[in-house]
Amino acid sequence: MKINTPVLALAAVVVSLGLAACGGPAGGTAGTVDGRADGRTPVAEPGPKGAKEPGSKDTKPHRLLWMGDSIGEAGAPALKAAMEASGAGFASMASAGGGGVVGEMAAPTWATLTKELASFKPDVVAYQITTYDWGTVTEQRAAYGRLAETVNKAGADLLIVSAPPFRIDDFYKPHTAAIKTAPRSAAAIADEHPDTVRFLDASALWGSDSAADAAQRSKDGIHTCQQGAAAFAGWFGKELGKRYGFAPAAPATWATGAWTGDKVYGPLGCA
Repeated sequence: MKINTPVLALAAVVVSLGLAACGGPAGGTAGTVDGRADGRTPVAEPGPKGAKEPGSKDTKPHRLLWMGDSIGEAGAPALKAAMEASGAGFASMASAGGGGVVGEMAAPTWATLTKELASFKPDVVAYQITTYDWGTVTEQRAAYGRLAETVNKAGADLLIVSAPPFRIDDFYKPHTAAIKTAPRSAAAIADEHPDTVRFLDASALWGSDSAADAAQRSKDGIHTCQQGAAAFAGWFGKELGKRYGFAPAAPATWATGAWTGDKVYGPLGCA
C-alpha cells in the first residue's frame, strides 16, 4: 500500500506539537506551494463544545478574525480547525496578492475590515504582517496605529504577528528595508497600547532564516503547506493562552482533520 507522504508528515507534526506542550520541540515538513488568488475563509460560529458564556475572561477569544496575505491564507484552514476545536468562532479575510494595511494597496483591506468588524463582531483580531507592508517607518506606524484604533473602537483586541521568514527574490528585493522595519514598527504601536494591542514575534517558531528547516517554508521559500500551517496554529493557540487564559484544544483533535484537504492546498501542490 502506498503511503501518502504529506499525511504521514502531518501526523508527525501532531506528535511534535504534543511534545512541545510538554516542553519538547515543535516542527513539521513543508511541501511545495505557489501563489494563488482565492476567496476568503467562511465565517464559523463558536461551537458548543468547550465554549463559555460571553464575557468570560478566561475564554477569550470567542470570535477570532484573521488577517494577512497569501501566507496567512495558507495558514487559515489549520487555524480555523484549531479554533473551532477549542470552542471559538473563526473568520479569515487573508488575501493572496494583498491583505496589507500599509500604502495604496491597502484600500481593499480597510473596506473589508470595516464590514467584518460589523458583521462578525470579533473580540480578537489577529493581523499577520504581510509581505506587502511597504513604506517608511512613519507610514508603517501610522497604518498599524490606524489598525489598532479601528479594531479597538470595534471592541476587539489586536494581535499583530510577525511574518515568517521568506525568500527575498527579485520581486521583494526593492522593498527589503520596509520588510525589515515592519515588525519593529508594529511592536512600537503595541507598546503604545499595552492593554489592547500585542505584538507576537513568530520567530520563536520559525526562526529568522527562510532556508532553515525550522522555517518550514516550501520550495518557493515563502509559503507553507499543511504541516507548517498546523505547527503555526499550535503555536498561536499557546500564545492566546498566555494572554487570555485561552485553552487550546489538543492537536490530536484537529491537526489531521478534514481541513488538510482544503481547496487552498490542492492547486498549490500540497496534497
